[in-house]
Amino acid sequence: MYKIFVDGQEGTTGLKIHDFLANRNDLEILKIDSVDRKNSEKRRILLNEADIVFLCLPDSISKEAISMIENNKTRVIDASTAFRTNKNWVYGLPELNREQRELIVHSNRVSVPGCHATGFIIGLYPLIKN
Repeated sequence: MYKIFVDGQEGTTGLKIHDFLANRNDLEILKIDSVDRKNSEKRRILLNEADIVFLCLPDSISKEAISMIENNKTRVIDASTAFRTNKNWVYGLPELNREQRELIVHSNRVSVPGCHATGFIIGLYPLIKN
């Protein structure tokens, strides 16, 4: 059973992810108490215990969270803009092509594209490709 932690679970994106995963019986959702959500040590423990982490945080806090992960097993999906152009991260737009999907599947670090960028790229990519 995969362990999932949403860092930023009380924000809009974090709440949506929790709603989406709420009825799953095949996942263990790790939660942090509201009073501890800014406690770096408690966050560090959960970040390292999880198999998959969703970062739903401002850029600077997202970068801080990444620095707390001390293992190679935790897969991270970041919703901030902090890593969208980082060459060590995969741009999470599987609709681009099969190769992009494979990169996402095998990456431990995936940056979620923003809604404006997604709309622009999805429309422009086929024109550039052809």
